[in-house]
Amino acid sequence: MRTEAGKTDARRHHDPAVRGFASDNYAGVHPEVLAAVALANGGHQVAYGEDDYTEHLQKVIRSHFGPYAEAFPVFNGTGANVTALQAMTDRWGAVICAKSAHINVDEGGAPERMAGLKLLAVPTPDGKLTPELIDQEAWGFEDEHRAMPQVVSITQNTELGTVYTPDEIRAICEHAHGLGMKVHLDGARIANAAASLDVPMRAFTNAVGVDVLSYGGTKNGMMFGEAVVVLNPDAVRQMKHIRKMSMQLASKMRFVSVQLEALLAKDLWLRNARHANAMAQRLAAGVRETDGVEILYPVQANAVFARLPHEVSRRLQKRYRFYFWDEAAGDVRWMCGFDTQEEDVDGFLQALKEELAR
Repeated sequence: MRTEAGKTDARRHHDPAVRGFASDNYAGVHPEVLAAVALANGGHQVAYGEDDYTEHLQKVIRSHFGPYAEAFPVFNGTGANVTALQAMTDRWGAVICAKSAHINVDEGGAPERMAGLKLLAVPTPDGKLTPELIDQEAWGFEDEHRAMPQVVSITQNTELGTVYTPDEIRAICEHAHGLGMKVHLDGARIANAAASLDVPMRAFTNAVGVDVLSYGGTKNGMMFGEAVVVLNPDAVRQMKHIRKMSMQLASKMRFVSVQLEALLAKDLWLRNARHANAMAQRLAAGVRETDGVEILYPVQANAVFARLPHEVSRRLQKRYRFYFWDEAAGDVRWMCGFDTQEEDVDGFLQALKEELAR
């Protein structure tokens, strides 16, 4: 629709006061990120990453991940993972991951269909791999009848909301490297993990041997965009070409890069993550005081996994959005975002108690 002045008459189609606990992807864009996008607008900048904003982003990335780090901005998390894993493997390569890993469960088969990889998924009790669990699939390297294990992919924090310690990741990296494999870290919620551990992100990435990182920004306040961060240049081949052929090369890359800069140049990434984590702790504390609900995993980041009667969840979903994790078992996942407020948590807890009492 056009106004008399010829300007687009954009209209709001949702109630901005409504928040749920389905996903941190439901959250909007942090105002500081929106301001950064506006700052990068206007005039012409060279396309496909040869702009001033992407160049400056490299300095910001190196301040977090060391002097050899290089960022390759992409559109989304699946794109980051698929691009990274393609660059780390041969045509005959396989990737060892947790059975619950996003690349195995929630990416529509993209690593296997688009990248041509074989995923070797290992069941874990808490979403975390260990050297012993890796060894369940780290064999047959010279067997032509078997896809060759070349990469171990871990997620920090995990899909079950648990967080690896730096020592745990160091042990994984040392073990994988000792077997001739590389290590990829899916950092869709890396900021929440750093906030939980109260350490810099480098403490559990480049400092302990991680080779390549998928850096997540969308769940931490960005509009869109992530980055493949190469920490070990020897671990990848032809990243630029693989990013392009994977359809992850943004022509107007400055608008992805400036968002990452807005998060990382100062402490916005950490402020957002600390707040989301704190809201999850508030939610978990209230759930523990509520009869009829069981928390399934340690609440270490911004997720609460719980089990409650199926019919209660169904009624509660009519009041607040959230997802079943395992509907047959009655398991649900409640996520907090950077914009979750205390009153949102308290309102949800009150609704939970009311539905349990019905």
